[in-house]
Amino acid sequence: MSTHDDLTFAVTHEVRAHCLCLAAQRAARALARRFDDVLRPAGLTSGQFSLLMSLNRAEAPAIGDVATLLAMDRTTLTANVKPLVRRRLVRVAVDRSDRRSRRLHLTSAGRQALASAVAIWRKENRALERTLAGNGAVQLRADLATLSGR
Repeated sequence: MSTHDDLTFAVTHEVRAHCLCLAAQRAARALARRFDDVLRPAGLTSGQFSLLMSLNRAEAPAIGDVATLLAMDRTTLTANVKPLVRRRLVRVAVDRSDRRSRRLHLTSAGRQALASAVAIWRKENRALERTLAGNGAVQLRADLATLSGR
């Protein structure tokens, strides 16, 4: 059984140097901040951009499907949708085939906001890809997909 005496500062260094979870969290926060900054002129955060993009489909998706795609629980997704509904970028409607379910519709204003953000996203994403050597971006996406179970 471990004791508090086993928890040395060397353990802190070990975790900092080798913890994949910590590295992923730090990278995710840095990427989100970077995209938040560049998407600000479009009036969106990186999370809102991803959420709106997940609604850009021929048929409005169910809340559960969007939550699964974005790896969020439904409660968190609902909380993130509310400001977009207030801004009239998203509309929530009862599913015609299952009245217990709700579908998320990208409104005309939402489509316009998303369209203005795509050019910004493309430019920033290309810049990020150039910072990764060789086939780094392709490999990073593949590794992240493996880790996320996709």
